[in-house]
Amino acid sequence: MNYARTALLMAAMTGLFLALGWVFAGQQGMAMAFVVALAMNFFSYWFSDKLVLRMYGAREIGPADAPQYYGIVQELATRAQMPMPKVYIMDNDQPNAFATGRNPEHAAVAATTGLLRMLSAEEVAGVMAHELAHVKNRDSLTMTITATLAGAIGMLANFGMMFGAGSRDSEGRPNPIGMILGLAAAILAPLVAMLVQMAISRSREYEADRVGAEICGNPQWLAAALDKISRGAHAIPNVQAEANPASAHLFIVNPLAGGTRDNLFSTHPATENRIAALMELARSLGRGFAQPARRRGPWG
Repeated sequence: MNYARTALLMAAMTGLFLALGWVFAGQQGMAMAFVVALAMNFFSYWFSDKLVLRMYGAREIGPADAPQYYGIVQELATRAQMPMPKVYIMDNDQPNAFATGRNPEHAAVAATTGLLRMLSAEEVAGVMAHELAHVKNRDSLTMTITATLAGAIGMLANFGMMFGAGSRDSEGRPNPIGMILGLAAAILAPLVAMLVQMAISRSREYEADRVGAEICGNPQWLAAALDKISRGAHAIPNVQAEANPASAHLFIVNPLAGGTRDNLFSTHPATENRIAALMELARSLGRGFAQPARRRGPWG
């Protein structure tokens, strides 16, 4: 159901972009919008991972740099039957993490120093399993494309408003209907695009929680981690994220000031709802609320 909903929302986003091109410049504008969308998505497909890692000052590490952290990712990738992603650390006191990359063969996971200090090894395993789930589901690519389309819609709307697109007919005479349509499109289209982008993001977070719990083997590890990360993210600012709010959807919890409900304007589901879903999953697996057993491995 989540996959069908995501596909439908992405189709709506693309349709909105093409419709905006038609409102401002007719069939020629629609064709131009289509070409621009293809070009921007091509760029995002190949270069978005490098851009976001550079944006947050992430540095790549090996097994000698952070043995436990690297070992956790390595074991989880093996359990998930995935290629080993590149592993990064961000020097940031806010506990948080994200995954990026166009497919499992070209993926990277990144955690902040704040997260590695604050969480236990089991909780780190829950978080990184969640990020690997994003990679496995190709959510990073999906969210990059939707973010690119949302940005392009906003840019096209601003362009149309600036140059009065649609305000005159083909013979150069004033066109009141076109003016009204153009103004409405310029105001509403970016808002709708943002809402669609956020709806896709929330949908993919729930699915990554579920798959991540399966990868690490214990939903309670991720539930405990989300509780700590959410409280830490509200108390500790993330300067880079504040400067680049369009990238907030990448993180496991909202790095910006967040609300307490799954409202239309949130990039992430409410943490309380995510924890409740994970605990329900734990009960369905017969774990109840018992303390998870210690196990061998980097987090055991």
